[in-house]
Amino acid sequence: MNKNQGSKGKGKPSGRGKGNTRSTSYARGNAPIKKNTQAPKKTGNPDEIRLNKYIANSGICSRREADEHIAIGLVTVNGKVITEMGYKVKLADEVKYDGSRINPEKKAYVLLNKPKGFATTTSEGKGRTVMDLVANATDSRIKPIGRLGRNSKGLLLFTNDDSVAKKFTNSKNGVARLFHIELDKNLILEDLKKIQAGFKVEGKLIEVEEISYIDGASKKEIGLKIKNTGNTIIRTIFEYLKYEIVSLDCVAIGHLTKKDIPRGHWKHLTEQELNTLKML
Repeated sequence: MNKNQGSKGKGKPSGRGKGNTRSTSYARGNAPIKKNTQAPKKTGNPDEIRLNKYIANSGICSRREADEHIAIGLVTVNGKVITEMGYKVKLADEVKYDGSRINPEKKAYVLLNKPKGFATTTSEGKGRTVMDLVANATDSRIKPIGRLGRNSKGLLLFTNDDSVAKKFTNSKNGVARLFHIELDKNLILEDLKKIQAGFKVEGKLIEVEEISYIDGASKKEIGLKIKNTGNTIIRTIFEYLKYEIVSLDCVAIGHLTKKDIPRGHWKHLTEQELNTLKML
């Protein structure tokens, strides 16, 4: 038997010992029971957010108005109509209001002047990427529009605005990009005219918006404009015609240029630049 327990009716604590009070409760061994007077903390999932807040954060309306829109079935989450009040969603979920996808983050538009040696990807484990260069630009989850090869350089636009990103995905009605290209040898006039006219490679028609020699430079240097989001088409053209690309630099995206953006630096689009881009 534990000496501190004693026999029945004996060894009852008087409550007068040092540091004790009459109201103190004891467990076995006379160890005081600490009463928790605080309510247990509710731990929510930090990756989840109430649907009405998600909608309000997107700038469409207030939370109260969002509840009304939810109640009448105007909101879907991952394709399912949600009418439940207090419903929680993850940031990765696809939330649509009246058929259009919404984003709870602040819209961000970042223009980078990419140097060589950085891969255009959001994936980890690919060495140095363009995401490293814009890591401090914004807290919003921006992604690059289109691609520039690791050894290519020039302008690259990042955003979390799907409506702007979609402008670049249509090769006919998209936003044009202008490239300054240096080849390993002079581009002969016959090949330049062939590129202007368009031609087929393995049954696929290859077309560009414009191509020309650069004034004051050798015929190794050309300007080429396309509405394609990648630069694969450029490499396809010159590989087919037996030229090697020495340097490829995106010098303009629509009306956006590299003015005041040193290599490896970025800037946020001005309101005027953004409005012009949206009108293209």
